[in-house]
Amino acid sequence: MRRYRWWFSGLALLAVVTLVAVFVFVGKEPGPVDRPGPPGSGPLTIVSMGDSTLSGEGAGDYLPATNGQDGNWCHRSSNAMVHQTDLPGVTATVNLACSGAPSAQVALGDVTQWTEPSQARQLASLIKDHRVVAVAVALGANDDPHFSRLVSECFHAWFSDNAAPCSEQIKGDWQQRIDAMVPKVVGAVRDVRKVLRTAGYRSTDYDLVLQSYAAPVSPNIPEDLRSLNGCPFKKADLEWINGPGVGALNDGLREAARRAGTRFLDLSQAGTGHEACSGGADPSTEWFSRLTVQWEDLTKLDRVTHAIQESFHPNATGHAQVARCLTEFLATEAEAAACRVGEDGNLHAATVPAADR
Repeated sequence: MRRYRWWFSGLALLAVVTLVAVFVFVGKEPGPVDRPGPPGSGPLTIVSMGDSTLSGEGAGDYLPATNGQDGNWCHRSSNAMVHQTDLPGVTATVNLACSGAPSAQVALGDVTQWTEPSQARQLASLIKDHRVVAVAVALGANDDPHFSRLVSECFHAWFSDNAAPCSEQIKGDWQQRIDAMVPKVVGAVRDVRKVLRTAGYRSTDYDLVLQSYAAPVSPNIPEDLRSLNGCPFKKADLEWINGPGVGALNDGLREAARRAGTRFLDLSQAGTGHEACSGGADPSTEWFSRLTVQWEDLTKLDRVTHAIQESFHPNATGHAQVARCLTEFLATEAEAAACRVGEDGNLHAATVPAADR
């Protein structure tokens, strides 16, 4: 939105100058004038790219074509974050994110995810008839960290009283996994820029934001919900996921944003107090889905392996809160911000000085 203010004020000024020129230089046709903002034609648009945290996994109301149809499980939701942003002048929102997507599927190349081709290539097609003013990207967790799979392993560890917390094994090489992830994220983000640059976009024509991940669970939940009734995890695993696990992942993505020269939105504490099961008997205060089982899918061979896919992801309210924070961030000149819960109970963008990035 820092770009948008001068686009629209620039358009107003351009209109005034044009009227003056018509009255002063009667009989002379005005010469060509560069249109401010993104090149091309079509509506001003914000786009989301990446994995399940932006596709809308856990937010329900999935587009039928991405809810298992012909093998497509991208789970794009009408409640996804991008559709709940509120940017002046932006009349179109497009979600290219796909659940489970690794960086390689976001980047240019031939990697597919749930039958879908490169998201960067999809963006190249989109900008033929859309003027993209902002791109929000969330990726990396499905690369070397395999974060969703590790959460699933911790879920399975709960079933055995004698088994050690799964985090004991995970944390041994967690930092190495993060380090291996960073260049892959950087490469994908650079490919997004490459697509826009090839289409004639200047870096000042749009905002590109890399965001991190919020902890979906917390150790501060009622004991009776550390079960199949909500969040079946050992407490030690909840402490690791909520703290060192998400913290290191956030630091790695911050470094990726620095290397790629893009803006960074820190979500590592965005769910504090609103994690899955944190509401106890009242889940309405939670921004993440609890253990969610699609019982009907258990009766269908082609859907059974996806029956709990929605678990421990931002719900529709969570997406709305992140959308609020992103909208605020885009209105600033800051290169980085952190989404934090304010006194009003909503997420807000707390900008981060460059020296503290």
